Amino acid sequence: MKKKRIHNRKYLVDFRKFLRNNVTSAEATLWNSLKGKKVEGLKFRRQHSIENYIVDFYCPELKLIIELDGEVHANFGQENYDNTRTERLEDLGFIVIRFENKVVFKNPEMIVNAILDIKNQ
Repeated sequence: MKKKRIHNRKYLVDFRKFLRNNVTSAEATLWNSLKGKKVEGLKFRRQHSIENYIVDFYCPELKLIIELDGEVHANFGQENYDNTRTERLEDLGFIVIRFENKVVFKNPEMIVNAILDIKNQ
């Protein structure tokens, strides 16, 4: 039996490209801190898809997903969707960490420290 592809499914290519070209200021700022293996040589991808979900940032080495949440994530329906999504990704063996957008600007070292904590586990 052929193994089912879960990463970067073809039908999501255009949407992923759209998201990469229309980033929020928080995503752009965090990407500048992550790209080029700036955090202890770890490679990150942005707007990476896993199954039917597109995650903000993904580190294959750690199976780590970083999600940034803006105001849109503050309503009940979106919160339920996010929780279901996180549960599914964790069931697939990924680690999911979430931060509010403002953390990127006010306390970026919190994000880097969380990555390093996961790396050192």
